[in-house]
Amino acid sequence: MTEVAARAGVSVTTVSHVLSGRRPVSDKTKARVLGVIAELGYQPNALAQGLRTRRTMTVGLLVPDLTNPFYPMMLRGLDDVLVPAGYRTMVGNTDGVREQELAFLREMATRRLDGVVIAPFQLTRKDFLKHRKLMPVVRLGGGPFDADLGDLVRSDDEGGMAQAVRYLLDQGRRRVAYIGGALHNGPSDLREAGFRRALAEGDREVDEELVVRGDFTRDAGREAAEALLGREDSPDAIACANDLIAIGVLDTARKRGLRVPADLAVTGYDDIDAASLITPALTTVVNPAREVGRSCAEALLIQLTGDEADPSREVVIANSLVCRESA
Repeated sequence: MTEVAARAGVSVTTVSHVLSGRRPVSDKTKARVLGVIAELGYQPNALAQGLRTRRTMTVGLLVPDLTNPFYPMMLRGLDDVLVPAGYRTMVGNTDGVREQELAFLREMATRRLDGVVIAPFQLTRKDFLKHRKLMPVVRLGGGPFDADLGDLVRSDDEGGMAQAVRYLLDQGRRRVAYIGGALHNGPSDLREAGFRRALAEGDREVDEELVVRGDFTRDAGREAAEALLGREDSPDAIACANDLIAIGVLDTARKRGLRVPADLAVTGYDDIDAASLITPALTTVVNPAREVGRSCAEALLIQLTGDEADPSREVVIANSLVCRESA
């Protein structure tokens, strides 16, 4: 900065104001300083700036599976809000494993990240309370809301799944199965609750043999469908906890020569891009990933720039069912 100031004929303070944008500088002076910066190839030292401002202008995003198309779109929504505010995002893939979640949180605290958005799959209440002392935290998905754990942004997982199952029942389906993620996984538990609620509202008993849990992958959908469709009393509809599972179910149905939806109706959850591109196009619950990301970013910015005494808040984003060809 000293060299830039000397070459531009201004003070070091003026160079600092040009770089930070926090104080007004005349257009003529700014142009001269920026010209010298470009000529010298000067790059501000982010580490030094962070030591001075106590901000790294970096936030973390922890997700269980970056290959799930929901999360890249959610990241896009996060950046819609954070990038204009001067922040960048560091992403960690945890595989939904508690040790990985904790390891990334420790690393982000060590690197002095300004805050973190996390889709927690295995973290305990104690884990959250510990890390909230180190940096602002926004939880993505799951529940229930607990003000002591910070802000929670989620879609209406239970209500969305209930919509899908009610639709299947309205179509005359008699044996509706459910394929979800692992037990005690926030979003999957809520979606399973929606499945059970819709059946209860329709005066249907839940056949526990038709409830299968695994993970949120296409392979898991294939395997679960093999088990369900191999039964003598196989289901005539399967509600899936996400679109990747549902696509795996369609793979197995095709392999078995089943007609969808004539022989088997299938619904997904999330409405990833592939849902409308596959054949048959997937009937699914819209989980607005980009909007969810924006809401997470807005909640985090409030913590970073607002009153530390502000109460924690829960943001619930409504879902909708989009009917296509699979059900």
